[in-house]
Amino acid sequence: MIEKHLAKLVTELKLQPRQVAATAVLLEEGATVPFIARYRKEKTGELDEVQITAIRDRLEQLEELDKRREAIVKSLEERKLLTEVLAAKINAAETMTALEDIYLPFRPKKKTKATVARDLGLEPLADLLVAQDSATDPQAAAAPFVGPEIEIDAKKYSVPDVAAALAGARDILAERFNDDATARAQLRNLYLTKGVIKSKVISGKEEEGAKFKDYFDWQEPAEKAPSHRILAIRRGESEGFLFSRLVPDEIEALGTLERLFVKGKSPASEQVRLAVQDCFKRLVGFAMEGEARTFFKKRADEEAIRVFADNLRELLLASPLGQKVTLGIDPGFRTGCKVVLLDRQGKLLANDVIYPEKGARDLAEAEAMIKGIVTKFKVEAIAIGNGTASRETETFIRKLGLPPAIPVVMVSESGASIYSASDVAREEFPDKDITVRGAVSIGRRLMDPLAELVKLDPKSIGVGQYQHDVDQNALKRTLDDVVVSCVNNVGVELNTASKHLLTYVSGLNARVAANIVAHRDEHGPFKSRKELAKVTGLGPKAFEQAAGFLRIRDGAHPLDASAVHPERYELVDKMAADAGCSVADLLRDGTKRAKIHPDKYVTTEVGLPTLKDILAELSKPGRDPRQGFEAFSFAEGVEKMEDLQPGLKLPGIVTNVTAFGAFVDIGVHQDGLVHISQMSDDFVKNPADVLKVGQRVQATVMEIDMPRKRIALSLKTRVEIGPRADRNAEAGKRDVQRYAAAGNSRPSAPSGPSWFDMAQKKK
Repeated sequence: MIEKHLAKLVTELKLQPRQVAATAVLLEEGATVPFIARYRKEKTGELDEVQITAIRDRLEQLEELDKRREAIVKSLEERKLLTEVLAAKINAAETMTALEDIYLPFRPKKKTKATVARDLGLEPLADLLVAQDSATDPQAAAAPFVGPEIEIDAKKYSVPDVAAALAGARDILAERFNDDATARAQLRNLYLTKGVIKSKVISGKEEEGAKFKDYFDWQEPAEKAPSHRILAIRRGESEGFLFSRLVPDEIEALGTLERLFVKGKSPASEQVRLAVQDCFKRLVGFAMEGEARTFFKKRADEEAIRVFADNLRELLLASPLGQKVTLGIDPGFRTGCKVVLLDRQGKLLANDVIYPEKGARDLAEAEAMIKGIVTKFKVEAIAIGNGTASRETETFIRKLGLPPAIPVVMVSESGASIYSASDVAREEFPDKDITVRGAVSIGRRLMDPLAELVKLDPKSIGVGQYQHDVDQNALKRTLDDVVVSCVNNVGVELNTASKHLLTYVSGLNARVAANIVAHRDEHGPFKSRKELAKVTGLGPKAFEQAAGFLRIRDGAHPLDASAVHPERYELVDKMAADAGCSVADLLRDGTKRAKIHPDKYVTTEVGLPTLKDILAELSKPGRDPRQGFEAFSFAEGVEKMEDLQPGLKLPGIVTNVTAFGAFVDIGVHQDGLVHISQMSDDFVKNPADVLKVGQRVQATVMEIDMPRKRIALSLKTRVEIGPRADRNAEAGKRDVQRYAAAGNSRPSAPSGPSWFDMAQKKK
């Protein structure tokens, strides 16, 4: 297939033919995107994961196009409708839309006005009218077609008079114009470039649908409408509060069709003009509106999915604390704080509940328990979930006088409750309730966010935008790609990884991952990568794809702990021999590595890109590419919204980035919003260019709305607090309302005008 589509892919993706061809062959052979990007650089010309994924996805799209093309040809052949000219058009179609336009006139149709008119014998009259001869008198031409009632499919039809004959002929012409590929292409372009999306509230739904108030009487060019507005309007429709249309100027649309089909001003031409109007209003107009709505929905989906994917990547690649004896605490008031003790591998050692808020006696018991656990088990870190009572729990822990070397870290609970009730958690802790499982997840997230978060459906992590409204298959595909990319970029400890983490390793699947864990449990830790060959179901191809991403510390070969692929061990052995030392010496001694000249080892299979990767890995074998962990603390004494006041500067962590701004946790149980206008002293076009999920910021409180639990924040170096700062208030308020209207978890703006009264003044 690649030969047929090579030129198209080269042009579309702006790549070299050899790059596309080599990548396509590797994909066809079963290679994964991470493997190709990391270990086949010579073949692909050093394409990265984004480029390889683009080739993969486009090839799949073209394969679907070819399958549809084959199905159409088969249908036409069976009905003896395929001609050489038609076959040439079908083979030349480059998009699914163009292909369907060509096939439309030949698609088997259900009973329509036009099919009934044809059965009544009116097609010759339609042909006569469309010729638009100035000498044709439509009334006279239609008279011979008036006839008695006949039976068609057990129903009675007739042409009682001239008017009925002309109407039937126009029905035939309207369908003919609707099926015309050129007409559809021109109208489609008009809808996509000049279509206007309009929405109105459904009568009687004004109060119930108040969160969609901005769209009660809204219109804007669809081409310029941002993703979140399109998705919000569609959500309003799906919930029964809004009605929307996407249409161009009707006069321009009719003019487009008339220029194609109406010739002159003869009486016959007037009949054709009437058919054109009927075609637009009854047939092709609705078809093109449907296509345009689908097009802009898809575009909005792609933008929302991209935002979600970017946020998820930042979250998965968050800095890990590492293997530490950790105390995980899921805070709570009435039900107490659930406490779990985890060893350095994240194994649950013990669990209990403390009640520091109930009274003096319970407080004393809680203090004694925590101090005892910390001392007895040499606890190295404490993770506290950021939910209800989190700041109170943090204050309780910090007042215990524990060694300052023990970091106390607030950890996001997003998705922890979903994990707690999942099959994954039940399988891991069948004899523990959901509160214990949640506390374990919190502790493990501190130790290694990636290893723990892969157990969750990415959609439940809480860093998306409109994730419930977008194409779910496209969303899952993209988020799975992100998880796979992150897991393989970091690498996986073979002897400690869960089967859920192993599932995302290049070349492995759930069954093989489970077999790896079962083999490990039965035979003990793997001593070398070669032992993977003994795992049931893990064949040579899976080994090739997976081995380089799996790490074995203190393995049989020094390189088992590195990202150097086993297929290159022999090459590294030769480098060590040439340097007069062992491989272990190369890993330890930079002076010995300096003696290696990569040009000397270039072969037809191994080029400089791979050799440079190997040398880089020798200097830092198995080093985690994620940034080093730095403890973060919220401001002391600011634990709830009542503690806030305008102008207060606070440390915070970005929890979500959207198209219009970002949400920041400042430690008061309610995230604040930094509107795009408040992100920087400079103009910001895309929030993702400025902020990332997990980024630490210093935010200034601009406004607090206690009744609706809303906080407006600014990241500007100079923030105006006062009446002059309200000129962008309505823009900020509307954006948050639209966000909530589209069904997202973050709060909507209040209905009053004060929400962004402290917003940036217009420049």
